[in-house]
Amino acid sequence: MAVAVVKSRALNGMSAPEVVVEAHLANGLPAFTLVGLPETEVKEARDRVRAAIQNARYEFPARRITVNLAPADLPKESGRFDLPIALAILAASGQVPPDKLKHAEFAGELALTGELRPVRGALAMALATRTAGRQLVLPAASASEAALARGVETLGAASLLDVCAWLAGQTALTVPEADAVQSAPDYPDFADVKGQHAARRALEVAAAGGHSVLMAGPPGTGKSMLAARFPGILPPMEETEALEAAAVASLNGGFRHENWQRRPFRSPHHTASAVALVGGGGNPRPGEISLAHHGVLFLDELPEFSRQVLEVLREPLETGRITISRAARQADFPARFQLVAAMNPCPCGYLGHPTQACRDTPDQIARYRARISGPLLDRIDIQIHVPALTQDELMQAGAGEPSAAIRDRVQAARARQMQRQGKPNAALGTREIEQFCQPDAAGETLLKQAIARLNLSARAYHRVLKLARSVADLADSDVIMPAHLAEAIQYRRQSA
Repeated sequence: MAVAVVKSRALNGMSAPEVVVEAHLANGLPAFTLVGLPETEVKEARDRVRAAIQNARYEFPARRITVNLAPADLPKESGRFDLPIALAILAASGQVPPDKLKHAEFAGELALTGELRPVRGALAMALATRTAGRQLVLPAASASEAALARGVETLGAASLLDVCAWLAGQTALTVPEADAVQSAPDYPDFADVKGQHAARRALEVAAAGGHSVLMAGPPGTGKSMLAARFPGILPPMEETEALEAAAVASLNGGFRHENWQRRPFRSPHHTASAVALVGGGGNPRPGEISLAHHGVLFLDELPEFSRQVLEVLREPLETGRITISRAARQADFPARFQLVAAMNPCPCGYLGHPTQACRDTPDQIARYRARISGPLLDRIDIQIHVPALTQDELMQAGAGEPSAAIRDRVQAARARQMQRQGKPNAALGTREIEQFCQPDAAGETLLKQAIARLNLSARAYHRVLKLARSVADLADSDVIMPAHLAEAIQYRRQSA
């Protein structure tokens, strides 16, 4: 057989488009030509494939070899095409039977010895292969990750020789099992936090409705400590959410089985660039906001981030997605994260501190706060002040309320939301707000006064209603009462 065809997958954002690997052998001087818009790491497959075939005790054809990766206009990157290229050459030279090649897809990087090395994006490839209804053959290290996607037959192989023996019907490949972690995620506990009852309550409301939070206060008041414990009070991840979060992590090669169904917690340094935050590159990869999908993105020292970096958060906070556009390609990544941010009230940090004097001028304070734009602040649902602890609170003996107790209340409130509207309150649209978040007559009067006095924008008005709905859900109330609305308005007073 002078021509052989093997199916594989590329990566383009969260999708894994099909790639057809075609190998043709012709008479002439020995040569190896690789076409189909391959990048440098794919071009280097020629040397890896030659050495792997020879070390697997097969004959590398001394003929003119042309390998085409179709479609030709899709960029091909990484070493995932080593295995399908080697199999196509072996099938074209008649050294392996081509029968099973029609019903399977292959991906894997080859070592010079013929062993298979793991590839990134195994989950995305598995989800695409499930739609195509084929088997998926991967390196053993990647196969257990791909097995998390139900409904696709995933097979793991240790080497090129194992795959060839399977194609010849001599041996069977391993069928991996998803190594999902059975124990509950071990998050830091809220019981470690002393005082800060208002901040704890605000974080509970945020967790119940999926809202974003900004905490402002002097240094050492526990802002970072509260943020680190926030994932521990969020509802457990559903299997669909866990699969989406794992698929995003897999695109960067950062998926770990011990993190299965553990909500991501990303905390980039304030020197991070806009590309690091939203994703990008020549071959677009997910950034921090996508790696925090269905989890928490914590931005400490918020005003220290570049203003240009912070402005890129505005669209993902509204839509839950990020689209990265380049001249030659476009990639979409999910970014449904909960933003938790922390900042000091002034450059020195001690504005309003009961014992420490602030040494900043009003102009310095104004410039410091102006680093965060009004439109971005308007998109943050809850903005609270975290005051310095008193001596009595600091020296108080005994533990506070544990995360488990708070999580139970949050989970009950979230269950009410899913039963009522099928999504968290923070994700409600305009028509859904009118349907599910309307207050009673006394609440409407209170809301009109708040709009007039605090000069709330249309976006802030809708966010107050969604916050009030979350407060009412925590109180197990079907009706938004004036007390619920008053608490929600209080969370917006900081920006006003």
